[in-house]
Amino acid sequence: MSKGKLAKFADMETYACVFQYPYSVVSDVPFSMRGRWREDYFKNDNPIVLELGCGKGEYAVGLAKRYPDVNFIGVDIKGARMWTGATQATQEGIKNVAFLRTNIEIIDRFFGTDEVQEIWLTFSDPQMKNPRKRLSSTFFMERYRRFLIDGGIIHLKTDSRFLFTYTRYVVECNHLPLQALTDDLYTASPNGRLQNATNKGKEQHALSEAASIQTYYEQMWLARGLNIKYMQFLLPHDGELKEPDVEIELDDYRSYHRTKRSPLETRK
Repeated sequence: MSKGKLAKFADMETYACVFQYPYSVVSDVPFSMRGRWREDYFKNDNPIVLELGCGKGEYAVGLAKRYPDVNFIGVDIKGARMWTGATQATQEGIKNVAFLRTNIEIIDRFFGTDEVQEIWLTFSDPQMKNPRKRLSSTFFMERYRRFLIDGGIIHLKTDSRFLFTYTRYVVECNHLPLQALTDDLYTASPNGRLQNATNKGKEQHALSEAASIQTYYEQMWLARGLNIKYMQFLLPHDGELKEPDVEIELDDYRSYHRTKRSPLETRK
């Protein structure tokens, strides 16, 4: 039998790899490691990669095991889910992964300028009703710019046709450099939009890497027969970001085994 939430929260309090600041409305939450994650926690100069909305944390742990010379931080507000990855990292002594429990709306309070090299958005809630809550919206992109290096990499891996299409429009509308794109990761080939042979080779490598780790929820979506979609693009610091003005067909589900409640067929 799995542990209850209270037992998991008690465990989390003892884990050195977990930092808990679940405050969504407090404007002056102090965080002494902001800008000092390498010096104060990881004790190295390796790149930092975030997984935002990390859920159970198995993707962050999988990446950390695959790339020991990179530092990974999983971020989520759900502590009981995060417990799974944090427990594995603690028990296996994985030193290049940490977990931050907080609201992603205030993520820029925890990282300093140019402190992060890459961001993974893995199976984020598509937030079909509210564009400002989508983790690939310009609302969040502006926050990412405050701590992501200029031209830093953003990965989107999703089962949601809506979120994938929306993000593609964000990329196109703002002329963000597209590195890889597929609407079916596990039968993927270069999409043909990248003309240079070297770029196509890099795209194929990116697709292979994105397919190398599967989350718990991803396995459920695959078993249900849904395609996994993946996109990689760069986020420069310069330029005003604009939201795409286009209607997008809604997904017919909200989450696993839950159909959408809205009678609407499209949203911006």
